[in-house]
Amino acid sequence: MNERNFGLWYDFRNPPQWHRPFSALYREALDQIEWAEGLGLGSVWLTEHHFCEDGYTPSPFTLAAAIGERTSTMRIGTNLIVAPLHNPVRLAEDAATVSLLTGGRFDLGLGMGYWEPEFAAFGRSLKNRPSMLEECVELIRRAWSGSREPFEGKRFQFPGRPITPVPEQAPQLLVGALADPAIERAARIADGFLSTQNPHQPTYLDALERCGKSRDEGRIYAGQWTIIAEDPEREWARIGQHALYQLNNYISWGAFGPPDQVPQFADADQIVAAGAFQLWDPATAVEEITALLRERPQIKDMHFWAQLPGEPVESGSARIELLATEVLPRVRERLSAEVGA
Repeated sequence: MNERNFGLWYDFRNPPQWHRPFSALYREALDQIEWAEGLGLGSVWLTEHHFCEDGYTPSPFTLAAAIGERTSTMRIGTNLIVAPLHNPVRLAEDAATVSLLTGGRFDLGLGMGYWEPEFAAFGRSLKNRPSMLEECVELIRRAWSGSREPFEGKRFQFPGRPITPVPEQAPQLLVGALADPAIERAARIADGFLSTQNPHQPTYLDALERCGKSRDEGRIYAGQWTIIAEDPEREWARIGQHALYQLNNYISWGAFGPPDQVPQFADADQIVAAGAFQLWDPATAVEEITALLRERPQIKDMHFWAQLPGEPVESGSARIELLATEVLPRVRERLSAEVGA
């Protein structure tokens, strides 16, 4: 595996106001991912929700397998799967299958979730999220090892039946979190941290030390809320409504805290003013990305939204090409020069 990857993040949302056939959306995105691999992008990340009007990805393993067949070098990961909604043995089986199909290129990223309607529909309680996530992680690790030991937990009980087939290379088991206690849990139980916001990364590194681990052991997979364009303000004027839709949906679901306590954005300009999205031209992107990676060598992957909900694939492709051909080569040159020096 490359020591550091740059990649793309997908939710496959198809909002009613910009709707087009899902078959076309999926096909065009797979074409885009295959093309992006040819440009040197090294990873693709999928996320999950259920019962969304806009079709937010409900089946990331299926998409991961399809992406695996269209690519040969990209790592494929989930950022993230809502672990408490699933049977952990099925998660282990599906992840093992995708890992085998992709030659070990798959990483399993999990999180606790937060959207109450999902939990209610699956007969789960939000208050049980921490213990369910911890037991999921333990059970998945056991399953991948071929263990025959029975499991008796607070939330899950399973007889000593090994899963088959086990992965030839166990996927990395990553955990995402936003709140401090959840970040501490990720540091304790996961192989790496799915970082949704860069300011949370020092909290994770501090938590590693409290867990008796070295900061150097940290592995950060950093999702970026950034628009990189030759004229980012003009680009934002064109696509800002898509970002407004995306963020206000997350706020209404409780992603950043209780919905009645976190106000929604009134317009796209307010998003930028609050720092929820960064707008960078290529030169600024090179400076910012290089500085972040220099400061935090624990970052193993940075991934960017391929396109915002409802934005045409070709619109996102223009930014992908700029990232791959103008920004990342200069970032790599700078970091290589520093290593050489």
